[in-house]
Amino acid sequence: MKPINALLAVLIAALVLVGCDSTEEPKQVSLAMLTESAASFDNSQIITRGIVRSFEAPLHYWIEDEDLNRVEIFPQERVALFLGEMVLIEGHFRFSATEGRRLTLTKITRE
Repeated sequence: MKPINALLAVLIAALVLVGCDSTEEPKQVSLAMLTESAASFDNSQIITRGIVRSFEAPLHYWIEDEDLNRVEIFPQERVALFLGEMVLIEGHFRFSATEGRRLTLTKITRE
């Protein structure tokens, strides 16, 4: 193989590997946007904020804004410590017609 062809093959391989990076930067999204356009954010990494609320039967937790836009938060044991507080949450957002808006958190901080 000619040196130029070998160099070209290495460059193409490097470009392919860089293009395969599946790391997704989280998108800053309001709860209102998640409520209005949930399907467009399905399966996305997002950052959002709201006040942690809960309901007992069945036990579940969500965050909401002043307009009562809501997203359910998982895992429950990680969000329970922030009940009643304003938080900033980063995580994986999912939406389905049967299960609603759900966020599996990777990071949560008090505001």
